[in-house]
Amino acid sequence: MSGNGFLFFLTVWPMEAALLAYIIGRFSKKGRDLFADGAVVLEFALVLALLLSGLLSAGASEFWWEGFCGLGLHLELDGFRALYGLIAAFMWVMTTIFSREYLAHYRNRNRYYLFVLLTLGAVMGVFLSADLFTAFLFFEVMSFTSYVWVAHDEKEGAMRAAGTYLAVAVIGGMVTLMGLFLLSHTLGTLEFSGLLSACRTVGAGEKRALYLAGGLTAFGFAAKAGVFPLHIWLPKAHPVAPAPASALLSGILTKTGIFGLLAISCNIFRYDPFWGMAIFVFGVLTMFGGALLAVFSVDLKRTLACSSMSQIGFILVGIGLQGLLGEENALAVRGTLLHMVNHSLIKLVLFLVAGVIYMNLHKLNLNEIRGFGRKKPLLAFCFLMGALGIGGIPLWNGYISKTLLHESIVEYGALAAKGLSVCGTAAFWKGAEWIFLISGGMTVAYMTKLFVAVFVERNQERQEEFEQKYKSYWNLESKFAVVVPALLLPVMGMIPGLTMEPVAKLGEGFFGGGPLAHPVRYFSLENLSGGLISIAIGALIYFGVIRTILMRKGEKGIREYVDRWPAWLDLERMIRGIGKGLLEVLAVLCRVLDRTVDGMVVFARKTTHRQLKEDKIHVARNRLAYAMGCFLEWGSEVLNKTVRRKHPVEKAYVRRLMEFEEKTVRTNRIIDESLSFALLLVCIGLIVVLLYLLWLR
Repeated sequence: MSGNGFLFFLTVWPMEAALLAYIIGRFSKKGRDLFADGAVVLEFALVLALLLSGLLSAGASEFWWEGFCGLGLHLELDGFRALYGLIAAFMWVMTTIFSREYLAHYRNRNRYYLFVLLTLGAVMGVFLSADLFTAFLFFEVMSFTSYVWVAHDEKEGAMRAAGTYLAVAVIGGMVTLMGLFLLSHTLGTLEFSGLLSACRTVGAGEKRALYLAGGLTAFGFAAKAGVFPLHIWLPKAHPVAPAPASALLSGILTKTGIFGLLAISCNIFRYDPFWGMAIFVFGVLTMFGGALLAVFSVDLKRTLACSSMSQIGFILVGIGLQGLLGEENALAVRGTLLHMVNHSLIKLVLFLVAGVIYMNLHKLNLNEIRGFGRKKPLLAFCFLMGALGIGGIPLWNGYISKTLLHESIVEYGALAAKGLSVCGTAAFWKGAEWIFLISGGMTVAYMTKLFVAVFVERNQERQEEFEQKYKSYWNLESKFAVVVPALLLPVMGMIPGLTMEPVAKLGEGFFGGGPLAHPVRYFSLENLSGGLISIAIGALIYFGVIRTILMRKGEKGIREYVDRWPAWLDLERMIRGIGKGLLEVLAVLCRVLDRTVDGMVVFARKTTHRQLKEDKIHVARNRLAYAMGCFLEWGSEVLNKTVRRKHPVEKAYVRRLMEFEEKTVRTNRIIDESLSFALLLVCIGLIVVLLYLLWLR
């Protein structure tokens, strides 16, 4: 198979497999499960072969496909795309294998597998896209197919969360489409390879329009990534979605949003300090806000969802620093890419462990699941690997990427101290560094809370049941799906030179980063100090806040976790309330406009469009109906006398025909007036479009 056909197959095969799995599932559930496993394993093997083959050594491989209605989809391959295609396929393999046991007692499993495989095809299309138009098309398909994951249970909470997810996706998609129109008009191209050169020809007067177009395009991608304040779907969707779907939502689907932001930042605004500063600020807000929400949460999957929001903030910090550091952004490039990879693998482990707990207990509240993990060493090991990784503990993979990001902040802070920075003072960057360290400390604190609650503390009411009844709490397939990625996390952190350095080099071309000026000594005292400071802050938060303020004695004298986050600070509820209020205001305005137009029509009829008197119209237009009615009444009278029917025919033809004719005339008049009004609106619209085009010129 040629390289071009290979890319096409990687995108279309999961979608074809989805339809085949659905058909097989109508006859054999076991056959469907085996086929779905085989389909994703084949996808993983093909991407791995592509990554290891000689296709990449020759540069990028491109494929054009003229599809439905002549629609051209442009697919391209490079190191970064192949890497994230491989990670996506790997995560689909593990979650699909895990789904066999997790969904054993669920309904709608056939539908679940259908949309899981459809989403895989769309995700591969996003990562392999070579222009923003192709990425947008697959991105929207992915949003609608993954909506079914969130709504899978079809309970009230699931449907509400799915509604929020879909609303954010649709609004974000519409705003992004508007931005793509403006970008295409301003630059003349949407291909990644041509964006950078096109931007260099943009004059100073069009720079503001370019920022507007870039911001609108980034909106939809930021919404999917969970960037503050568009993160509102994350804490709602994860607790209600099946655990395998949550792992994919957090680990991969958020990265498709990051991919879109990278495509804009690394091509349109490469080395742009003002764009980089904007991304950095949103990254800091997302990083700190997500960690704060996770500290307060008492729901296992909600905590992990808020953690995902925080880790996306860490990645955004890296993207922002790439623009701020300019051509000297090698540390930021590597830190961003490696934290993307680390977060995907870590959340795969953590959400699958949460899935093991939920499929046994069907509970997620920490007070109800506390103690379940005691005397379950393998489950505790897997969760601990993920917790240590995401907490940035030395010798685990998360420490490597967070160290690179921290050093990038320190590097730009040093430039600010020398007066060489474009954005921010030395004090600002010192404060940003401390927010980074505090956010890392909160990560350590809430992951410690989860581990202690589930695997250390005893459940005063059900501990004996947890230890006796749930001795066999997962099967061999689920163990394989959780243990394999868990083992990768410490290996990647202990030998970063053999594992993470080659991974980082794969993304240098896409990110526009250069080689490192000097090798990074990850375990030097200077670099270890950042991680140790975060660990110390995490210990203070855990013992000083979580174990004191966020816990209380219950009715039976047992200390329990309590959610002290104010309900009025629920951003999703606030946005829903604001939206409802805006709709009511718009409804009132529409009523006012409706009454105003009616008044204008009545005024026109009484003045400039005054009609003939009703009696003249009645006589003039109903003579034929009157004559026909008289004839029919005479005929019915003759019929009654001749046949002498028991029930004589009614004689109301004059009135009926006159009413019918008058109704017909009135209907024709309404149609004529409606067509005239529609034509008037079309003319107004054409005039507005013409004025807009003249303004653009």
